[in-house]
Amino acid sequence: MSINRCMLLFSRVQHRICGSLSGSVSTRQGVSSNSSSRPPDTSLFVPLSIKSDVGSDGAVGAELTQPLDKNELLKMLNKFYKRKEMQKIAADQGLDARLFHQAFISFRKYVLEISMLSADLHIIFNDICCGAGHIDDLYPYFMRHAKQIFPMLDCMEDLRKISDLRVPANWYPEARAIQRKVIFHAGPTNSGKTHHAIQRYLAAKSGVYCGPLKLLAHEIFEKSNNAGVPCDLVTGEERTFVDEEGRQAEHVACTIEMCSVTTPYEVAVIDEIQMIRDISRGWAWTRALLGLCAEEIHVCGEPAAINFVTELMYTTGEEVEVRNYKRLTPFSILDHAVESLDNLRPGDCIVCFSKNDIYSISRQIEIRGLECAVIYGSLPPGTKLSQAKKFNDPEDPCKILVATDAIGMGLNLSIKRIIFNSLVKPNINEKGEKELDTISTSQALQIAGRAGRFSSIFKEGEVTTMHRDDLPILKEILSRNVDAIETAGLHPTAEQIEMFAYHLPDATLSNLIDIFVSLSQVDGMYFVCNIDDFKFLADMIQHIPLNLRSRYVFCTAPINKKQPFVCTSFLKFARQFSRDEPLTFDWVCRHVSWPLVPPKNIKDLVHLEAVHDVLDLYLWLSYRFMDMFPDANHVREIQKELDSIIQVGVRNITRLIRATETNAPPGTNPLSNQRRLGPSPVSPRRVRGAPKAQDSGVEGWQLDKSLGSRLVQEGLLTPDLLRQLQKEWSKVHRQEEEGVKLVAGNNKTKGNKKKKK
Repeated sequence: MSINRCMLLFSRVQHRICGSLSGSVSTRQGVSSNSSSRPPDTSLFVPLSIKSDVGSDGAVGAELTQPLDKNELLKMLNKFYKRKEMQKIAADQGLDARLFHQAFISFRKYVLEISMLSADLHIIFNDICCGAGHIDDLYPYFMRHAKQIFPMLDCMEDLRKISDLRVPANWYPEARAIQRKVIFHAGPTNSGKTHHAIQRYLAAKSGVYCGPLKLLAHEIFEKSNNAGVPCDLVTGEERTFVDEEGRQAEHVACTIEMCSVTTPYEVAVIDEIQMIRDISRGWAWTRALLGLCAEEIHVCGEPAAINFVTELMYTTGEEVEVRNYKRLTPFSILDHAVESLDNLRPGDCIVCFSKNDIYSISRQIEIRGLECAVIYGSLPPGTKLSQAKKFNDPEDPCKILVATDAIGMGLNLSIKRIIFNSLVKPNINEKGEKELDTISTSQALQIAGRAGRFSSIFKEGEVTTMHRDDLPILKEILSRNVDAIETAGLHPTAEQIEMFAYHLPDATLSNLIDIFVSLSQVDGMYFVCNIDDFKFLADMIQHIPLNLRSRYVFCTAPINKKQPFVCTSFLKFARQFSRDEPLTFDWVCRHVSWPLVPPKNIKDLVHLEAVHDVLDLYLWLSYRFMDMFPDANHVREIQKELDSIIQVGVRNITRLIRATETNAPPGTNPLSNQRRLGPSPVSPRRVRGAPKAQDSGVEGWQLDKSLGSRLVQEGLLTPDLLRQLQKEWSKVHRQEEEGVKLVAGNNKTKGNKKKKK
């Protein structure tokens, strides 16, 4: 170890020791020490119900003493409840005010509803009633009951030990048994950092690539095999072995959740390391960084993660070598906004943060006689690649791309200019709540960096906004330094939850997770990832009889909970599984109404995307329960067909939008229903600078009722476009009136003929 690194390590240790002695420990150390003494969140403790059955010793108590009056029992119980001394003693046993009250309500109900009390409790009540005992004598019986309905009170220390997450490096003994070399390839988007790591991966005798997306894993899988290096592919829904007999290759490309932490490799590549702080998926990067058994760990990502990864590796005694890269091609921020779709140029990419914006903008582009490609997150991978190929093809008339931030990773696109339609994006905060917020510097750089990529036909990139008011905000965002990464995500494992369930056998899985997180102790370098999606699925299938391990696996399935059809399918899958009835190909076809036809409107397209997700869910489960989901190959075949059907729909997306508008009830926004079906709400930034209804220049228009005025008010149409559409609608309206008159005239003629007869 170099002298500089020794000095740095010594200064860190000295600072922490001195800080703890002086009482002014660092924030991270403070989090760690406080968490160990933190009281549990007792609101998560769900009391168990106890049947008021007859005691095993029957009426012995009444025979030895005398029958008890229920009114007298109620008075004694209420007197016990009011005793402050009893509450203080109970608090020492883990019963805070909330639990004490719940335990008392349950105890009182038990005493008053049971037909015959146990002999010892009956005698205690009788003694108190006769003046031979004290009200405090009820305390042992009350506590015995409290521990029956709150079994966690008897094993709190064991639960704390199980949920102690302060040293996650020790979870991976195989990795700790070797001395790994960690190399950090740091740089912005389009700097070649991942390329250099992959070159080392291809040159190694064995290797694993861990990426955040299936598209990235597929890309490395193909690149490796094209380079003559046999490589397998492993994602949540797919296993592809290059060896015909199914033997594993020495190289594997996988999504990061699927990497093995027990298989030895010469080289491992962890892509997009900055996602280690992601509140939902960060745990997968933490697991890979701490647990991969590779002689060399090549980490690729933003420079903002360098210090954190270096410090994290100090906990494992491993050094970090940093290699910095600069962007290969320049990109500049323009001094003017686009302001109108009339100003679009070939190679433009309009970035939206809402599917509704995607639909409306692509429709407006079509009105101008231009073709555009469309890419958003819920599209199947094959459809995304098809749209990317269409946009990249110099012979294709499609020169405009409308996309969400899904283009930020995994797709090679020939983009000249990135145009932010909005700077506001829906996010999930640390509490799992959805909120709208301005995009971060990291997000803005990731998207802007797609312009002028090294391998594209454009050697320089440009970045701007659609709206004039947004441009100074974008410049300010891009001028800031990326926030340094300070914490890494963790997630409770199936083994930890099983140990919890051993102590709390009657608790629901959702409740087990809640209690685990409440009691968990984490070092200041870590946080527990958001588990709301896990709990959502756990609550959904709680009524279905499954063993704990199977229930846990089902709840880790990556599904879009905003899609009702996907959630319904998930429920049916779990119910069929619980009956021990295999989910066959025929069963799946009946469930999804296969074969399916190309979509006729946006609603149909959204449903087809949901069906694709359902087939993904089947494939994901088929690799965890092969005997119960036996027809993965057949399902994969129809999923490929479905991908082709969706591609047809997306190629004709503007026709689908027109059909949706035509079928919409008068006075409604035809795309507003998609907010319920789509993954994210409409960005409020979109209405900025929208013309007021009275300024649209359209007279005699029912502005409070018409679709056109609503689109103007929401900033989806310009006044010029509205006037153009008004002319088209007026023409259609005149034709309809002429048609009605013609029909009426024909009817009148027929009526006159009948009269003559």
